[in-house]
Amino acid sequence: MKILMVLEREFPADERVEKEAVSLIEAGHEVFLACYTMINRKEFEEYKRIKIYRKPISKFIYKSSVGCLKFPFYFNFWRNFLDSLFKNETFNAIHIHDLPLVKIGLELKQKFKIPLVFDMHENYPVLLELSTHIDKPLARLLHSNKAWREYEVAMLKSADRIITVIDEMFERVKEFQIPADKIFILPNTTRISDFEFPDKKPDDHFLTMIYIGGITYHRGLQVVLNGMKLISDRRKDVRLWIVGSGNYVSDLKKLASELNLDNFVDFLGWKNFPEMAELLMLSDIAIIPHIKSEHTDHTIPNKIYQYAYANKPIITSNCRPLERLVKEMNIGVVYKHDSVEDFVNSFMELTKDSGYKKIGENGRKYILDKYNWEKTVEPLLQIYQSLQEQ
Repeated sequence: MKILMVLEREFPADERVEKEAVSLIEAGHEVFLACYTMINRKEFEEYKRIKIYRKPISKFIYKSSVGCLKFPFYFNFWRNFLDSLFKNETFNAIHIHDLPLVKIGLELKQKFKIPLVFDMHENYPVLLELSTHIDKPLARLLHSNKAWREYEVAMLKSADRIITVIDEMFERVKEFQIPADKIFILPNTTRISDFEFPDKKPDDHFLTMIYIGGITYHRGLQVVLNGMKLISDRRKDVRLWIVGSGNYVSDLKKLASELNLDNFVDFLGWKNFPEMAELLMLSDIAIIPHIKSEHTDHTIPNKIYQYAYANKPIITSNCRPLERLVKEMNIGVVYKHDSVEDFVNSFMELTKDSGYKKIGENGRKYILDKYNWEKTVEPLLQIYQSLQEQ
C-alpha cells in the first residue's frame, strides 16, 4: 500500500513515527510523510526510505492551531498542503498522527474513498487543558475544552482504525462506544536494534538518581526535590541528575536553591541520545515522577522501556500505566504522585539494602521477551494487512 502519514511537527526526529514508518516499509508498504517545517528544511527528501514532504509554516499559522476548531487558518494550511500531494500521488490510506488533523484526514477519506487510520499518541484534549499556554488571554478566547472533547469523540467514530499506545487508552476509547475490533494497542516500546548503551558503571561513592525528559510542572520534579531535602538529611551520598529542558527549569532551580540542595542536585540540560545514554548508565536509579492526571493515566512515556532495557530500577509515581508496568516487571517501587513523604518512603524502601541493584535486571528480561518493538509492532502490521485485503 501507499500510505500517507501526516505529522504536526518537524521530522525527523520523532522516534515513534520513525519506528512505525520503517516497520511498514520493511513489511513491503510505501510510506510518504507530510509535515511542516519552521527551520527551512528541504521541501522533499528521502530518509530511511521514508518520502518526506514538508511545507514551511509561519508562526502565525502555527500558533493559530490552538483555535483551529473555531477559525480555519490552521486547517486551511493543511488542506492546501495535502491537496497538492494528492494531485501528484495516489495514496491507498491516510494515517494521521494525533487528534487535531483527523478532520482533514476524514475529508480526504471521503473525497478519495480511502481508509483513515487515527494514531492516538496521547489524551490530546486533556493535554491541552494541562498546557500553560492555554492560560494566556487569547488562547482562552480561542480554546474550548468542551469542544475538543466532543471533537475527539466525533473523530474516533469517523476513523476506520484507531491506534492507542497503552491498555488504559484502549479501555478509554471503548467507553465512547467504539467497536473493540477497530482499536489496536501499539506500545511505544524500544526497537532493540536501534539501542546500544555504553559500558559504563555508576560511581560507588554516590547513589545517583536520574530524571530524563521534558521539564514542566506536570512532570512532578517539585515533589522529588522536596523529597531530596529529606533524603539528604539522612544520607550524604545521594545525588539527583535532572537531564532535559522545559518551561519549569527556572522554578525548579529556585526551589533547589531554597532547599539548600546545590550539592545534591545537578541540572544538566538537554543532551543528545549518546550523552543521555551514558548518563543513564552512570546512574543507579531512574525516576518517573509524573503528576497523576487523566492524561498520564492514559499514556506511557517510552523512557520506562529504555530504563528497563538499561537494567535500571525505577521509582515511579502512581499513574495507572506506570504503576501497572513497574509492578508487572518487578523493577521498582511506586509512590503517591503528590506525596513527598511517600516518595521518600519509597526511596528508602528500595535502597534499604544493595538488593535494589539486581531489581533492574528483571526489566531487561521483560524487554527482551515481551516489551520490544520487534514484537509489539505486530498490531500495526495487522492494520494494514486487513486494509489491503478489503
